[in-house]
This record gives sequence, C-alpha cells and structure tokens, in this order.
Amino acid sequence: MNIEEIARKHALINAVKFDGKADFKAVIGKVMAEVRANAKEVIPVIKKEVEEVNKLTLQEQHEEMERLGIVIEEKEKKEKGLPPLPHAEKGKVVTRFPPEPNGYLHIGHAKAAIVDYEYARMYDGTFILRFDDTNPANEAKEFYDAQKEDLKWLGVEWDREYRTSDNLPVHYELAEKMVRDGNAYVCTCSSEETSKNRRTGKECKCRNSMTMEKWKEFFSMEAGSAVLRLKGDMKSENSAMRDPTLFRIIDEPHPVHGKKYRVWPTYDFYGAVEDSLSGVTHPFRTKEYELRDEVYFYILDCLGLRKPHLMEFARLSIEGMPVSKRKIKPLIEEGLVEGWDDPRLPTLRGLKRRGILPEAIHKFVITQGFSRVESVVTFDQVEAPNRKILDSIARRYFFVAEPVKMVVKNAPEKEVELRHHPSENIGSRKVKTSGTFFISGDDAEELKEGEVFRLKDLYNVKVVSKGNFIEGKFSGNDIIENAKKIQWVTDEHVEMEVLIPGNLFIGEKFNENSLKIVKGYAEPAIKNVNHGEIVQFERFGFVRIEKDEKIKGIMAHK
Repeated sequence: MNIEEIARKHALINAVKFDGKADFKAVIGKVMAEVRANAKEVIPVIKKEVEEVNKLTLQEQHEEMERLGIVIEEKEKKEKGLPPLPHAEKGKVVTRFPPEPNGYLHIGHAKAAIVDYEYARMYDGTFILRFDDTNPANEAKEFYDAQKEDLKWLGVEWDREYRTSDNLPVHYELAEKMVRDGNAYVCTCSSEETSKNRRTGKECKCRNSMTMEKWKEFFSMEAGSAVLRLKGDMKSENSAMRDPTLFRIIDEPHPVHGKKYRVWPTYDFYGAVEDSLSGVTHPFRTKEYELRDEVYFYILDCLGLRKPHLMEFARLSIEGMPVSKRKIKPLIEEGLVEGWDDPRLPTLRGLKRRGILPEAIHKFVITQGFSRVESVVTFDQVEAPNRKILDSIARRYFFVAEPVKMVVKNAPEKEVELRHHPSENIGSRKVKTSGTFFISGDDAEELKEGEVFRLKDLYNVKVVSKGNFIEGKFSGNDIIENAKKIQWVTDEHVEMEVLIPGNLFIGEKFNENSLKIVKGYAEPAIKNVNHGEIVQFERFGFVRIEKDEKIKGIMAHK
C-alpha cells in the first residue's frame, strides 16, 4: 500500500467516525505511525487526501470504504457509567421516581427516571414509581396512564407503583402527632402577614396558641383561610426553615378520590414521609430543593422516622428548549405549538415524534450523570448518540427539496436497484428511469452550463442549458473523480413536506421561525415505509415518516 492509499484509508476512517469530517492532525498521526518517510513529503499528500474525503458525503465515504475493503477495527470506548452510590448495599438499594400527574413527561423527567432506575438495577435493588398526586387543582386522570406509557417507551420498568394520595389517612395521623408534640400549628394569618413575618423573622400569633381543637377544626375551614405550618425557626438563616406550610385546603375534586379529601400535604411533608415509609434508601431530587433539605430531615426527626440518604443533581437545561411545564403549558394554551407532542418540545412524546430514540436519550442521560454543577447543554448532545444508532439501521431514500425539473437527452431507459444502506444488508428498491428527473433546488442552482455531474447510483449528465428547467445530456456510466453526486427522483414521485424543528426560544423570546417547512418530492418507495419509521433522506437528513391523510416527514437532525 503506497502513501496515498494509506492516507486515504485513515482519512476515510477518521471521517466516518466523526460524522463525515476527517481531522487533518489526527490523520497525520495515524499515517506517520504506519509509514517511514520524511514528514515534509508526506504531509502534502495527507492534506490532499483529507480535503478530497471531506468533499464526499458520509454516505459516499461509507461506500468507498466498503469498495476498498476498509474495516474499522478499533474497539469502541466503553460507555461512561454512573458512579458508585454512597452507603449502598447490594440488594438493599431502593430508589423512586415521583412524577406529579399534571402533564406529559419531558427529557428532564427522563434524566431523573433513568438515573433512579439504573441505580436500582446496578445494585439489584427496587425501583418505585410513585405518583405524587396531592394537588388536585393541577392534576388529571389521563396523565397517570400517559406517564406510564412514556416511561415504558423510555425502557424504564418499575417494581412497585402507588399513589401518594392513597396514603392520606397515614399523613393525617403523622400530622396530628406533630401537632400533639408541639411541632406544627394551624395558621390563619393572611398571606401578606405571613410573608412579612417570614421576611422579618417574627413569630405569628397563631404559633403559640395551638390546640388539638384547632387541628380538628382545620378540616372544615374554608379553602385559603388556614394552613398547617411546621414550627421551625423563624430566625433561621435558611429561609426554608421559617415555618413552611405542611398542609393546605384545596376544594377541587381529585382525579381519583373525587371530594373524599380536601386537606392536602405539601411537597415538604409528603416527600420526606413517603421516602421514609416506603423504604427508599437513596432519593434523588434536583439541586433547586437544596435549601429544603434541612426541612426534610427536621420533619423526619420530629416524627422519629428513618432518614434516607438524600442525593441531588443539577436540573437539566437545554439551550432554546423549555424543560419546564410552567413554560410548556402556556405555549400549548396559546396555540404557539401543536400540543404536547410538538416535535419542537423536549417532552418525550415530542422527542419520539421528532425521531429521537429512547436508547439515545438513555445514552445522553448516562453521559450527563448526576453532577451538581449547573450547565446548559445544546440539543446536538442528544442528536449525537441518536445519529450513531440510526446510521446503521435507517433505510436510505432519495428526497429532493424545492425540486427543479431536468430533462436528459439520449437518456437510456433503465431499471436500477438502489440499496437501502451502503454497508448493512437491509434490502433495496428498484426504480425505473427514462429522461425526466427532478433534483433539489440547491443542487440545481450550483450546477453550471457545461459541467458534468453524476445522478447518484445511475449515470453521468452534462448540463447543456439552464432556464425554466435544466436541459442535460447523457454523458456515460463511468465514475468521474471529483464530479458532484446528486440525488434525484423521476416523474413518478411522491409530493411531501418535511417539518424541520428549531429552537423554540432565542434567549427568553419565543422564536416565531422555530418550525420550517420544506416542500419536495420523494421517490415512490417512500409509500412502503411504515408510519413512524425513521429513514435517511440522502444528503438531507434523518427523517421520521408520518402517514395520515398525506405522507409527511419530521426531521430529527442531519
């Protein structure tokens, strides 16, 4: 093998590994390790081969490697796993995922669910799905099953499932114990007065006049007229400890229990109590609750309950994407997005519709780990593992965006068999051609009169003239080095639109151009693709196909 061949080999290998772009410096190192030659003589050769390889599409690079018999033999790096849990014993670890049934799950929930699930499996422990449904004003029955469906799609399975609302009688008993022991009191102060007292560290008049009678009366008081507070420390530097609310009155019917209950525990109370009573050893929650840790353990101390090993990680933030129901709900209510499955949203349903695989989300989450350091990631960090998985399984098809007609003189009538993948054996399709084609508007614009290019996997065409359509003439079958390769469709094609999702927000402002629609023609074989299948439109991108009244596509990414 001469120097050019060696340089070509390593340029192709490096390009295929890194999404079609070879790194010049990396290739130099590989070539110099294999040949004994003067670097000054070798480097220009390497530069030339790298530049030529980088002009090819990823598909063409795969095809050339297959033709030359080049195989990547390097072992893949082992996927980074989660770090060991502190104070964890095999078979005794219990984790939980506690969603509130008030919406569909998003990628932030996926991070929490996967971390909890993976740790339970890592230690042969137990993973609990707990619905924290103690705010009937925000919850709906449909979301219990919807969230379970989302988790199953994600590949997360649970060992136990229950609702926090089913345990309200136990919560009432524990609250009564706190009242009896002088650790909680019914407060009837206005919200303005309470805020002022908390701000100044002043104890309210209700704090030291608590009786068991008031506790019993609490259950029949008007909504908003009273709350049960923890008797914390109004002088504490930690403002969360300044007599936080433990129970409040809500009269809206509960999606499961109807009007059976009207006194409901807050997160501070039920979070600590449920973690302890259900046997959870390592509860995870986001760092935003850090100040409330003291409240969590103080409540357990007051009740004499077991203390779990509380763990915290940074909330997941994705640039341009609202990973919060508080931001997502208004977008839906105002009609700025289609619904919870809009492909611009980071909901699991939106990601699924966009063509993001659950395995890719899993890899992304494990790579992120559960660091406490706040950071904003970009969506391409989700796309990268998705692209890697799809590259070997997605069938290839031709699609031309903003199509331009081309008539080829002296074109031979042919029936060609086009492979669905350059290296994987996942079938093929046959296409009949005559002399009429359509190519993408971008390709048509770049072509010059007199230029010879190749209709991919077909034959060469010389551009005769450009006007309302392109006139070309058949120019042989032999592959011409460095000639453009262009995908095409015939006059038998399928009209379709491809939706291209972008960032919903630019800074804090809604991006009105967050959804682009590209019109084009796909080859007829697209009609044989299943609804929901993800394909690769060559030189365009990975696209999830939807088949309703019409066929349309949603682009996952390039």
